[in-house]
Amino acid sequence: MPSYMKYYVNDTCIGCGLCASTCPEVFSIPNDVAVAIDADVPESSLDAAAQAQEGCPVGAIEQR
Repeated sequence: MPSYMKYYVNDTCIGCGLCASTCPEVFSIPNDVAVAIDADVPESSLDAAAQAQEGCPVGAIEQR
């Protein structure tokens, strides 16, 4: 089984919601800032998660 990447949202997040709207399978905004799932990104969501990272206006999304 291939190993997929994980994402992390750092403390520069401004809670704009772009990541959650781009890839809701990985990102959500339960309070005022985004969080990423604590699991490998499903293969079907890899492209959307990468788009969310690239589109983050403050660069708060990191790969782990």
